Amino acid sequence: VCTHQTHTTNVRIVTREDAGKGVTREKDYTDVDGLITNVPGICLVTFYADCVPLLFLDPVKKVVASSHSGWRGTVNRMGQVTVEKMQKEFSCDPKNILACVGPSICQECYEVSEDVIDMFRANFRESEYDRLFYAKENGKFQLDLWKANELVLTEAGIRPEHMAVTNVCTCCNPELLFSHRASKGKRGNLAAFIALKEG
Repeated sequence: VCTHQTHTTNVRIVTREDAGKGVTREKDYTDVDGLITNVPGICLVTFYADCVPLLFLDPVKKVVASSHSGWRGTVNRMGQVTVEKMQKEFSCDPKNILACVGPSICQECYEVSEDVIDMFRANFRESEYDRLFYAKENGKFQLDLWKANELVLTEAGIRPEHMAVTNVCTCCNPELLFSHRASKGKRGNLAAFIALKEG
């Protein structure tokens, strides 16, 4: 089952009836950047080319999730939205959830304008600014989406020992991974896959 990504924080619960949507069947939904399921054998598929993959597993309730978090998703706390939906729909306890911040653009490669930084200033604590971004002489900023998502997931209740944060940058490794920035938009897509085993 595939997403229909438009940089929202909309997360869809995937049931057995959704199997194949976006692959062998038409999707009957739009504006979905995250997927959650407790159905074994259904693979959740999300797409990236510098944005941050967020993957989740609750081994107790047997629930998986996958969410797409670019800067818009990150500033609007997509990771927290996903965890809260897992709690609401499947009674997941954040302390049991294993989470991963996947390969995506690193801080040294991710230059953004001040209007983007202003949104991060509005949505993160001032004490976190130094860890999230720094200003450059050209008036632009370097933004750390890895750290931002780590902070969001920590605040959502994910334990540090249950979180894996990537050190693999898509833009630094264009021979291995598709990067929108490295290719100046002439790129393919990466996909993240997660499923519960059947049986």
